[in-house]
Amino acid sequence: MNFRRAKHREEPEINFIPLIDLLLVILIFLMVTTTYSRFAELQINLPSTEEAASVSDPKDKMLNVAIDAQGRFNINNQPLNQTDLAGIKAALQQAAGDNKDPVVVINADNDAKHQNVVLVMEAAQSVGFAKVTFAIDEQTPGK
Repeated sequence: MNFRRAKHREEPEINFIPLIDLLLVILIFLMVTTTYSRFAELQINLPSTEEAASVSDPKDKMLNVAIDAQGRFNINNQPLNQTDLAGIKAALQQAAGDNKDPVVVINADNDAKHQNVVLVMEAAQSVGFAKVTFAIDEQTPGK
């Protein structure tokens, strides 16, 4: 017979409070030492006004695409009948001729739809024209 009293063993206990304190200190350290820059991955060198005037390409390398408020397109002053993506691509290729990489200048009316401008940009990209720019009115804003 076993008359010994059964020993009550205490289960080992893990105290999480020091671990939580340590993690909070590490988190605060990381928050203080980390630099947050939103556009660090974009390395853009924008030309100044003087540089933009001197870097102009000859007229024969430019394709002028005009978009009016009603959604009509002109490429080098020639009206465009098909205003879908395939029609704009074909017209851009035809207007470029032998030129492999012309500058596509988009002259969009102030009230033109954003979708029409994006359509021209998409057509230029799919044809392989990498240089796309926008023409602006050089008047003072508000006049």
